[in-house]
Amino acid sequence: MKANIGTFDRALRIAVGLILIGLSLSGVIGWWGLIGLVPLATGLFRSCPAYSLLGINTCKTKR
Repeated sequence: MKANIGTFDRALRIAVGLILIGLSLSGVIGWWGLIGLVPLATGLFRSCPAYSLLGINTCKTKR
């Protein structure tokens, strides 16, 4: 898988994922907060399957 997530996008995904998981584990939003695993995983692996399908790339490329 090629990296297609830039630095800001990656940091935002990881933060949102951790917040959702934390809220879920504390019982505030229930088990639905475990959906935070998706942005967390895509942020950690620097690759988003939806971005690949749509042809989006927020990762800066070196020339």
